[in-house]
Amino acid sequence: MPDESTPASGIPGESGPNAPRRRARGRRRKTRSTRRKALLITAWTAAGIVVLGGTGVGYLYFKLNGNIKSVDINQALGTDRPLDVDNGSEDILVLGSDTRSGGNKKLGGGTDDGSARSDTAMIVHVYEGHKKASVVSIPRDTLVERPACTDTKGVTHDAASGVMFNSAYSTGGAACAVKTVESMTDIRMDHYIEVDFTGFQKLIDELGGVPITTTKDIKDSDSHLNLKAGTHTLSGKQALGLVRTRHGVGDGSDLGRIQLQQAFIKALVNQVKDVGVLTSPKKLWNLADTATQAVTTDSDLGSVKELASFAGGLKSIGSSKMHMVTMPVQYDPADPNRVIVQKAKAQLVWDALKNDETIPAAATKGTATGDAKGVVSSAP
Repeated sequence: MPDESTPASGIPGESGPNAPRRRARGRRRKTRSTRRKALLITAWTAAGIVVLGGTGVGYLYFKLNGNIKSVDINQALGTDRPLDVDNGSEDILVLGSDTRSGGNKKLGGGTDDGSARSDTAMIVHVYEGHKKASVVSIPRDTLVERPACTDTKGVTHDAASGVMFNSAYSTGGAACAVKTVESMTDIRMDHYIEVDFTGFQKLIDELGGVPITTTKDIKDSDSHLNLKAGTHTLSGKQALGLVRTRHGVGDGSDLGRIQLQQAFIKALVNQVKDVGVLTSPKKLWNLADTATQAVTTDSDLGSVKELASFAGGLKSIGSSKMHMVTMPVQYDPADPNRVIVQKAKAQLVWDALKNDETIPAAATKGTATGDAKGVVSSAP
């Protein structure tokens, strides 16, 4: 299973164009309506909605359309952003929101103060041709320079130095999270997709669970997870516990949790491909209804039609064609509970994505990992 130690050949197929994507003011990518791709199950299930639209039950289409929440990130961030030439690739910021309000209070713990955190953050880079992808996880505990940003309500937030990455989302929501990622990487995020606790758990249950194999016992009272070594079909509650656990396995850091998340995502993609939802209209409807309620997207994806078109890429990108790494970091000498970016190595990652090329093995060699590699894999 490809991970931080996977060499450059870890992504099947040829790498993208050798020429870098040069950025120039005034040059934006061409219309992306025919090439929107995603690696999220929540987005993928929406693809089946086009089937419903063709059955004569159009009211279902409009019901699902009303489920989707969207935010106008382009309006909030304006023109002061990285610009890309059109080379066929796409970059998507995916966040798992750790909100403490509403239905997520019980799942997330803490108080019902309405606060929200980006518990999980990944940059998904879909290569030209949409046959493979790289996924770069950003540790939430990374100390970063957060730029000044304006949220979708028009409120401006000051820049901050040496703050945790997930403070961007809790400070200014989706727009500030995107602004921070673009500032770190100099890569324009073409899309934004957010999934919350409640939606994630319901979606796994609608799928009938996700089969995984663990090589060690995992027990974490904080995330309410207790798994013996062996093969399991995780319920939504168990899956949520797995992707949130920090103390059940590895060194107890966010880096170990990221390794579990990456392994679970691959198992989830495999399960989606095997479940055959298009053969059951009822299962399709339930999944589509849950998926469209679970996500918040950028305004370009804020309709069933656009989300379904965007989601079609999963048919071509299986788990074997997903190269998953963690942004190169090292433990902060001043605080072992925080990490700092290894800038030279991280630049190798960002340059590879900007040039639509394979992330080189040198980018992640010798970086902090979390010691949870190989603990979870897809069930045989």
